[in-house]
Amino acid sequence: MATALHPLSDYDATKVPDASNMCFGIVVSEWNTEITGALLRGAVSTLEKHGALPENIHVKRVPGSFELIYGAHQMTLNDSYDAVIILGCVIRGETPHFDYICQGVTQGIAQLNVTSQTPVVYGLLTTNDMQQAKDRSGGKLGNKGDECAVVAIKMAKF
Repeated sequence: MATALHPLSDYDATKVPDASNMCFGIVVSEWNTEITGALLRGAVSTLEKHGALPENIHVKRVPGSFELIYGAHQMTLNDSYDAVIILGCVIRGETPHFDYICQGVTQGIAQLNVTSQTPVVYGLLTTNDMQQAKDRSGGKLGNKGDECAVVAIKMAKF
């Protein structure tokens, strides 16, 4: 979680394992593409920074955040991935839709993590407004995509 004292992109690079022999799946939502595109760029660049080869980073797109669960599940069925990252953004609106989507995705990814042999990294931004999303996708609080990439590398090594 980003705070003023700990931006999402801050980490000790010396504590990140070499990812040169790892393969990653990334499932990214097409909803709020300005934000999810920035999250994806952050994740891919951080994976590559730590040695992951471009051909070992496989990106699949799904229409919305709820579909991230299905996409991640399909990727966990493929034994070639060392970790899967989900990237999405849900911005609070005027209806309870926000709550249902956020809870559903959280529960779905948690379930995948207890039933799959492949770690699934949670990269769903759940914000009150667009500015908070921008702040967490490369803005003043860093990029959640960077954080997810580091988590994926560490969990793949786990």
